[in-house]
Amino acid sequence: MARKPDDTQTATPKASNDSGMIRELALLLDETNLTEIEVERAGLRVRVARNISVAAAVPAYAPAPAAAPAPVAAAAAAPAAADMTKHPGAVPSPMVGTVYRAPEPGKPAFIEVGAKVAAGQTLVIIEAMKTMNQIPAPRAGTVTQILIEDGSPVEYGEALVIIE
Repeated sequence: MARKPDDTQTATPKASNDSGMIRELALLLDETNLTEIEVERAGLRVRVARNISVAAAVPAYAPAPAAAPAPVAAAAAAPAAADMTKHPGAVPSPMVGTVYRAPEPGKPAFIEVGAKVAAGQTLVIIEAMKTMNQIPAPRAGTVTQILIEDGSPVEYGEALVIIE
């Protein structure tokens, strides 16, 4: 009498193939820094995704794992930047966006270190949702530090410049 294969016998090899495919997709996510990948083969659809929080997104800009001391240095620099937000002359970013130091590419920057500024004078522009927002000086004084790079992303409350 011929024996008919039951579902448990055929499911085990298929399950191991499926888990192997999932492992391969997860490795591919890590190698390519993707957050999500979806594949469909022979009627089987597999979607592998990972959640990235703001804190997890920061290390993505760190150098490759071969340079292990660099993330430690980056972690040490983060508290220094956080301390600048507590500086009495710090001008915080009022929004999240991309900061620009000049009105347009190729033009001179709004301010330089050592420049005297008047209250209301434009310090930088922050682009948020395709809108250019001029960030004015909250008080008159001298620019002693510029804490941002042109074209870099900024977070809400991040110190942009120090005016004393």
